[in-house]
Amino acid sequence: MARQLSLFDQTRKPALAPETPLAQARHAFESYLRESDYSKHTVYFFTHDLRLLGQCLGEERPIGAIGLKDLHDFVDWLRRRRGVPCSPKSLRRRITSVKAFFRWLHEDLQVLPQNPAEALVYPEAAEPLPEVLTPEQIRAILEAATAFRREGDPRPLVLVTLLLHTGLKKSEVVALRLDHFDLREPAVWIRYAHPRYRHKERKLSLPPEWPELFREYLRQYRIESRVFPWTPRNLEYVLEDVARRAGVDHLSFEILRWTCALQDFLQGMDPEALRRKLGLSEIQWRDISRRLQALAERFGKP
Repeated sequence: MARQLSLFDQTRKPALAPETPLAQARHAFESYLRESDYSKHTVYFFTHDLRLLGQCLGEERPIGAIGLKDLHDFVDWLRRRRGVPCSPKSLRRRITSVKAFFRWLHEDLQVLPQNPAEALVYPEAAEPLPEVLTPEQIRAILEAATAFRREGDPRPLVLVTLLLHTGLKKSEVVALRLDHFDLREPAVWIRYAHPRYRHKERKLSLPPEWPELFREYLRQYRIESRVFPWTPRNLEYVLEDVARRAGVDHLSFEILRWTCALQDFLQGMDPEALRRKLGLSEIQWRDISRRLQALAERFGKP
């Protein structure tokens, strides 16, 4: 299989220098993202965020003339002087985009002798930490889902157990098919039809009791192909039913994904293994790992 070329290949390395205008360096970064198989959404938002940097500092500004003070001015411009509301989530993402851009210029291409964005910090109040379940809430959720199973409906327990052990995204759960599961191990394969996302495919372990529960579910609902043949909203209703029974205010795919990630983090899973388990790019992982560390400190494990 031929190796895909990237901007790190000597024959394709972009001709950038400290004197290169910001706009030209941004175009090179966009090409790098596309050739590295980042999703179209990542490419769009990162390049959009860097266009905003150009609007603030000037598109012709040499990349080597941009310092930490300029980046602080950019953050202040986004928050107070641009005249367009900037949500906490958007602000954090834009800071992440700037950090990724200058890290690429400094560490990967060695165009800049220093990384001006290295000391750029995320505003403390930029966005609350993700909501996760406490150990007591996890037990209550599992007990509630098990109660549904005793009453003849194994679907809530299948869904909750799957999410707590794998941390799958909602879109990944909806796409699951029977042939994605190997009940001998047991494990589930996360697959993508589009070649662009093949690098995100991965195999995730499931608990030993999963095969019996899963077979019961397949018989009950007569599943033939799609494992969850309902709309995403319908599955969200299932989680809400479990939350009400467990006495938990709210339960969602996102909460269960973060809870799974935090459990693995607290148990000392290798960071690279956790990144791959969650299907995250290295750029996404830098922000996620920072937030997991903050959650871990909140739960008493620095």
